[in-house]
Amino acid sequence: MSNARPMSSPICLVENVNGSLRVCKDAIELLSRIKEPVVVVSVVGLYRTGKSYLMNRLAGQQSGFALGNTIESKTKGIWMWCVPHPKKEGHVLVLLDTEGLGDVDKGDSKNDGWIFSLAVLLSSTLVYNSRGTIDNDAVEKLHYVSELAEQIKIRSTEAAEEEEEEDSKFVLFFPSFIWVVRDFTLELVIEGKKVTQDEYLEFALQLKKGSSKKISDYNLPRQCIRNYFPSRNCFVFPSPASPENMKRLESLQETDLVADFREVTGHFCDHIFHKSFVKTLKGGHRVTGQLLGHLVEIYVDTISSGKVPCLDNAVVALANLENQAAVQEALKVYQSGMEEVKNKFPVNVDDISTEHQKFSSLATSEFMKRSFKDEKGEHLIKLVENIDVHYIGLLKENEMASERKCQDLLKNLFADMNNRLQNGAYSQSGGYELYCRDRDAIVEKYRREPNKGVSAEAVLNEFLNERGAEANSILYTDTKLTENDRKIQEEKEKNALLEQKCKEEEEKRIESERMMRAEKERQEDQKRQMEEKFKQEMEQRQQEMDRAIESKLKEQAEMLNKGFREKADFLDEEIKNLKKEKEEKSSGGFMKDYVMPLVETATEILPSILHYKVLMKGLKRK
Repeated sequence: MSNARPMSSPICLVENVNGSLRVCKDAIELLSRIKEPVVVVSVVGLYRTGKSYLMNRLAGQQSGFALGNTIESKTKGIWMWCVPHPKKEGHVLVLLDTEGLGDVDKGDSKNDGWIFSLAVLLSSTLVYNSRGTIDNDAVEKLHYVSELAEQIKIRSTEAAEEEEEEDSKFVLFFPSFIWVVRDFTLELVIEGKKVTQDEYLEFALQLKKGSSKKISDYNLPRQCIRNYFPSRNCFVFPSPASPENMKRLESLQETDLVADFREVTGHFCDHIFHKSFVKTLKGGHRVTGQLLGHLVEIYVDTISSGKVPCLDNAVVALANLENQAAVQEALKVYQSGMEEVKNKFPVNVDDISTEHQKFSSLATSEFMKRSFKDEKGEHLIKLVENIDVHYIGLLKENEMASERKCQDLLKNLFADMNNRLQNGAYSQSGGYELYCRDRDAIVEKYRREPNKGVSAEAVLNEFLNERGAEANSILYTDTKLTENDRKIQEEKEKNALLEQKCKEEEEKRIESERMMRAEKERQEDQKRQMEEKFKQEMEQRQQEMDRAIESKLKEQAEMLNKGFREKADFLDEEIKNLKKEKEEKSSGGFMKDYVMPLVETATEILPSILHYKVLMKGLKRK
């Protein structure tokens, strides 16, 4: 489980003390170490309905979540158990056990409503646990569903005012729904026909025709369950053991449990393991344990401040946190990668630009893995700017390392010649010819020396210019030369220095061309990665829309089949709007109007090689 130690038992995630919710920092710290995607299964229900037992079975353990054997509710707040997913490698199963709803000791139904809302907001699958049968009394006890539209907003308050019926889009973002009925003693027969467990649930959720308040109240929770949750399933469990054994359910061996109960438990666990999706955010982004921890903090802080949790606001806040972290992680990838080439300074321009290109690409890839909803490219631009600043510093360090090496090399090569100069070897007749021969031999030897780096010709040019006065002095004191000879040699000296200057400029030109070529390739790679990222995010949105449309179509068919023409027409309008939204986001226009401008913006802000040079010259002058 990533860097997190396997959890041997559950830990409190959200404390509920005197009606106030508070995040447990130890649990958040544990989640922060989980980098894998998470499948989040929450169980809610009336207190003392055996919710914790099911969660222990999902964890593959006999005990863990407190079962309790009295009428006192054992689970306060929300408890969490993270285990490696038994069927999906590289995924973590996060089990959330909520305190029992309707606990008489609390006397605060509003508090229950927030616990229920948190379970919905955090889950990819929501399990509702009840006892007996799914009758009207059982459905009415699930009144928390009817209150979700007041307790959860999709858009911010300002934006929501512009869009009526926003709760019709809950199906896009809500978890799948499973109703678990415990101690079920009836036969699954309706109107003399044997039915499946799912059909039993659908029968219980059927709407009544009519417009009276009584019928409206009857239909409301059923309508909400049908509207809000993308898929619905049901499992009915017989009693697990005899009444006397129920008191020690946690210590019972598997063989002590009723065979039918064991069988349903197995089917239930298999369904969760195979059918529960990875938790996603609005927009389809997959949630890791780390992201889930941030999500818990955002929602609990919002509720504690007296505000209504908003999906849009939560995603924006999460994206900002994740994108900032993604910039830092990606920058570390670049910096650590460039350490190896830094240790080899001085290197030639091909070496440093090739490594820069390679690790820039890896850093961009690392950023893309973690970032999401960076719609204006602000964080990607920040990453590029940070990389470029670091690269400019490396270019300067490499240039200075080359300068030092070349200066030391020239100093060593000219050491003997300097001794001869001090001993007057070049102050006699014919000394100038001897001086030029020695100097040119040393320059040739200098040029043959490998791995001098990017400043080889520049340092040599500066060195020869500095020794120009020395050569000129020897030239004019050599009695062997005539005045005409001196003029000819002086002209040769000027031409040699000019030629050396040209070599320096040529070295810089080649260096700039190679760096610009590498930079162009880097920009192309970045553009490709951005296009792939947006394609991936768009596919996630499409899948989100497809699931919602499929759910609405299924519901519409049910309404038509039962004769609810008006509700079917309303659903038809919702389906058309979803399809239109999907079409707009999948069209080429979306790519043209949204993705490409961002790609072009990111490409334009990448500093050119000329900009590097200006900055480097400025650094050098300092």
